[in-house]
Amino acid sequence: MSQSSTPRHSWIARHKVIAGTGALLALVAVGACTGGGDTDGAKDTKAKPAASAAKGTGGKQSQKPAEPKKDGGKKAAVRGSGTFQVGSDLQPGTYRTTGNKGLGCYWERAKDASGDTDSIIANDNVVGTSYVTVEAGDKLFKSTGCNDWETVDPKAVSDAPKTEAPGDGGMFKVGLDLAPGTYKSAGPAEGSPGCYWERAKDAAHGIDSIAANDNPTGPAVVTISAQDGYFKTTGCATWKKS
Repeated sequence: MSQSSTPRHSWIARHKVIAGTGALLALVAVGACTGGGDTDGAKDTKAKPAASAAKGTGGKQSQKPAEPKKDGGKKAAVRGSGTFQVGSDLQPGTYRTTGNKGLGCYWERAKDASGDTDSIIANDNVVGTSYVTVEAGDKLFKSTGCNDWETVDPKAVSDAPKTEAPGDGGMFKVGLDLAPGTYKSAGPAEGSPGCYWERAKDAAHGIDSIAANDNPTGPAVVTISAQDGYFKTTGCATWKKS
């Protein structure tokens, strides 16, 4: 099993910066591919504009409270774009967004409304699916360019979770989306800048959330435990249970 005793950063940087008007996503290179990973979890304070937020907003995010709407028979708890106050616009809990393409979806948990880099508790750029647990101590939840978020029972399980996962699918809840077991992947997907996988204890997205992770450059094998909360994969070939 390929594991790293020292947490490494994803190809999609764990900490990004909002710069200028609108949401400009700053991506940083993976420490593992530049001669060693950053292990202290510090945020990158140097903004590097990469992609703008959703079009048609004039560079501004919606400040309106979330309004549930029906989507495929489910009610969205939080809109895909907006800044929401925890406790009034949305309640603490675990949320999920699915079907996100490219790097257009960005979310952020913040401890205040200053907009400073130091206010960021956790954040991510999402490809595919993401889960995030908003905690009672959070002040704001920001979401830009994402598909709507729905509430998820953190204890939910499935009678028949899948035994195959798209290598660029994002996050999978163990026991609900993906069955525990040993999985194999051919490594980086064709055309991908790199493959990243992560076994996570929870959906808080802190450094302490990482149980193990790796940036494999060739075929990869990982055992997902029934005690793991989530499995995250980006830029990899399909994972299949062996």
